[in-house]
Amino acid sequence: MEFGIFSNGYTPGPAAHDTESEHTELMREASYGVLADKNNWKYMWFGEHHALTEYSHMSAPSPLMGWVAAQTDYIHLGSAITSLPTNKEHPVRIAERAAMLDHVTENRFEFGTGRGAGSHELLSFNVTDPSETKAQWDEVIREIPRMWEQKDYDFKGEFFTVPTPHNILPKPYGKGHPPLWVACGNPPTFAKAGSLGIGAIAFNFEPIHNLKGRVDAYKEAIQDPVEQIGQFKNDNVMMTNAVICLENRDEARAIAKTKGRGYLVTMVNMYHDTMPKSPDAVTWPDSPIDPNWDDEMLDWAIGEGYMLCGTPEEVCEQLVHYQEVGCDQVVFGLPIEGMAHEQVLEMLEVFGQRVIPEFDKDPIHSTDHYRAEARRKFPDFQYELPEDISVSVLPSNALLPLG
Repeated sequence: MEFGIFSNGYTPGPAAHDTESEHTELMREASYGVLADKNNWKYMWFGEHHALTEYSHMSAPSPLMGWVAAQTDYIHLGSAITSLPTNKEHPVRIAERAAMLDHVTENRFEFGTGRGAGSHELLSFNVTDPSETKAQWDEVIREIPRMWEQKDYDFKGEFFTVPTPHNILPKPYGKGHPPLWVACGNPPTFAKAGSLGIGAIAFNFEPIHNLKGRVDAYKEAIQDPVEQIGQFKNDNVMMTNAVICLENRDEARAIAKTKGRGYLVTMVNMYHDTMPKSPDAVTWPDSPIDPNWDDEMLDWAIGEGYMLCGTPEEVCEQLVHYQEVGCDQVVFGLPIEGMAHEQVLEMLEVFGQRVIPEFDKDPIHSTDHYRAEARRKFPDFQYELPEDISVSVLPSNALLPLG
């Protein structure tokens, strides 16, 4: 298994309305990627949400990706997710930005996509019918790889058009293109992702073993994709969860029992109204249920896979459940509720040095292995070129000569 961290710009309470606090949170989360890069973590995923006060202030992750990329050389940086409703953004802009990030990161960008979740967020872009976003995703995800290959791209579809041939620039850097992923918020999407040969971004809102059937459906479908989207197969299930891994066991378990944990879930229940609510169904502004956990209840939650908690040795034992389910990558949202900034830094180092080497023996990212197998699907040009164009002079500083 490989491991990553997830940044969402979570800024609860009055801090969401204070510019200094908002700035501190965004820059702290970016700095986690720099530290993770030095401690064996392979991936950093950036959420993208719009107008979701407190829950996520990460509306434009690309600048932060560039900031992290400039200070790292190993960790991959992914969008989790770029939503594809065409009301929100023309697909050409999405293709351009993803290719530019591929250059800036030098092939360390992971292109996670999805439909978007929650009517409030979608209405920011005048998306009044959430059910339509499925068909929009289906159309756009097939066209972006063609934009990355062809030099005379045009398209007349149901949801967007490029009416005359254009060369969408830049093209991705080197061989292949960024690995493709889709968010799997609903069970059928797992099998669909596999049938398209792309990675699955999954969210663990229930006991981990409940997800085995969905992962199995994905693994069965991706063995022989019905339609391979893009130039290569990305056989990957990424699962998100929470981890509290510290040298001091009592300190880690005390964080798990901190009052106020679960506030984030109340905001998920409020904003993500296109997804099932959590089992407790508490919705902001109602207070999260204070479980007043004892050790037995905490052990039950850990055993069910709702969180990982304890020393590195304990967390290693707990991660075996994720192997049994078939997860290829496990990702943890940061910061953890109840965990101070300094404790997050400790966790990145402790988990990175003591846990990751026990599960991830290959220093090469799985998506790098897959990208190395990339095969082009489209010709450079779909139309015949004019015969009467002749260029005889270039500036002296041109990187390549004519011919």
